Amino acid sequence: MPTIIVLFNDLQRLVGIQLPQDLDDLNEIFSFVKGEVESIDGDELSIEIKDGNRPDLWTVEGLARELRGALRIEDGLKEYAIEAYSGVEILVDSRLKNIRPYIACSIITNVKLNSEAVRELMRLQSKLDLTYGRKRTRTSIGLYNYDLITPPIRYSVAKPDEISFVPLGGVKELSLKEIINIHPKGLEYGYILREKKHWPILLDAKNKILSFPPIINSNDLGRISEGERDIFVEVTGMGYQTVLNTLMIVTLSLADRGEKILSTRIHYSYDDRTQDETPRFKTNNMMLNVSYVNQILGLNLNIQSIIELLKKARYDAYQTDRDTITLTIPCYRFDVMHPIDIVEDIAIKYGYNNIEPRWPQLNTFGSLSNLNVESNLAREVMVGLGFQEVLNFSMSNKSKLYKKMNLKDRNVVEISNPMTLNYNCLRDWLIPSLMEFLSKNSSVEYPQRIFEIDSCYLLDKTKPTGVREGTNLACVCIHSKANFSEMKTVLDAFFLNIGKTYDLREAIFGCFIDGRAGTILVDKVNVGFIGELIPEVLEEWKLENPVIGFEIDLDKVFGKY
Repeated sequence: MPTIIVLFNDLQRLVGIQLPQDLDDLNEIFSFVKGEVESIDGDELSIEIKDGNRPDLWTVEGLARELRGALRIEDGLKEYAIEAYSGVEILVDSRLKNIRPYIACSIITNVKLNSEAVRELMRLQSKLDLTYGRKRTRTSIGLYNYDLITPPIRYSVAKPDEISFVPLGGVKELSLKEIINIHPKGLEYGYILREKKHWPILLDAKNKILSFPPIINSNDLGRISEGERDIFVEVTGMGYQTVLNTLMIVTLSLADRGEKILSTRIHYSYDDRTQDETPRFKTNNMMLNVSYVNQILGLNLNIQSIIELLKKARYDAYQTDRDTITLTIPCYRFDVMHPIDIVEDIAIKYGYNNIEPRWPQLNTFGSLSNLNVESNLAREVMVGLGFQEVLNFSMSNKSKLYKKMNLKDRNVVEISNPMTLNYNCLRDWLIPSLMEFLSKNSSVEYPQRIFEIDSCYLLDKTKPTGVREGTNLACVCIHSKANFSEMKTVLDAFFLNIGKTYDLREAIFGCFIDGRAGTILVDKVNVGFIGELIPEVLEEWKLENPVIGFEIDLDKVFGKY
């Protein structure tokens, strides 16, 4: 969970009341924002926020906003509005589509930036870049003195040696390539861009450089100092909605110290959004049943009590009928996706310590599920046949699943905002994971016989989630004399020991040698395959000995699907 550092006096000013300095008393207050004070060092509070889904609480302004509601200093929704369009246009180069495609910007006027506020702002930028921005791979933030910028602003590209500028905090001009290779921020984040032919650059109408996103701002326009009033904010990144969310958090934090929010217009030359206007502060409505709240929490709250608790949580709420409340969700609460999220906020504002514990009224007895019983049987048989079990990650990537296995790409469950390209989808079969295991253990003595029993994820429109989670068994064997007959003997023994019969039908697979591969049938149902891997696959995994293996769907074998 994220830990943030805030200045105690600054927090008090933003909340509007004097806060207790005793650690226990402070923690009682911070329980309303799922926070716990870890330490107090002079004016600095180190606070662990026990909610990784609420980046709005990772800012001192967001904490103050929430505490003002929890302490009844303010009631209900705090509304934010865009005062006007600033007239600032952002022109996006079409070449950025496959580099760092999205940008969102805002301007906040008359911000009261003292030394404390500047420190808090820098901490906010660093925390969001590191966590929500996934070390700047998803998003990165730039802050500028708007008075020094001449619009329109160009979000463009440059070659590594084409442009030079003085990076923030520096005194010497460096090219983009030099920044990547020798500057501390370049060494830390350069991997994001290093393989690209062109790199992003942000310039104003006078060709003055604002920043080299996501690496570093310029020392000319990209420095925020005490006393500056009008702040220009830009966020660039890989995911459109993530960029908008990040901009919203920073903009609202500055707006809590300033006067007006002005929008900007983004002009894209790709996708379906040729013109965009940011920031956006869209609220959503949701219906909530009183009976549902009481059922989940085990309480007997009346409708008015629930409305008051919702207002403490900064929602707007009113009674629709005898059992229903309509509420407005704040624009910054993009973590709210289901009524259960609202119920959690009600419980927090009610106080978990105020909920009287009670024993469950129904006694239940634990036991192994049929799936576990059958998986354990298969596991026991494989161990008895001389195989060693391994455990791999359920996440993988298409290159490992298909390209390195000499297969065409298939549709799989992909991650919308992966932390790394090595793990950007869920695997739909196990043998590639076993091949990777073998490739990393090529120095270990042969023969190697390994197996894995784990989940595979297949797209299935008949399921509520669109995904079927099945349990597969896969095994492979590698040594100098490994051949199809050896693995066929293992397959025979496996089915004999689990009390099943099977048929084998010759088949052609891209990853197996023709004539040494087959489809496994149980009661005429295709449950898997067996084969000897082709040399091209062995080369991809840098293996020098033959590899044989089979994979079966245990759900189908035991008639569960």
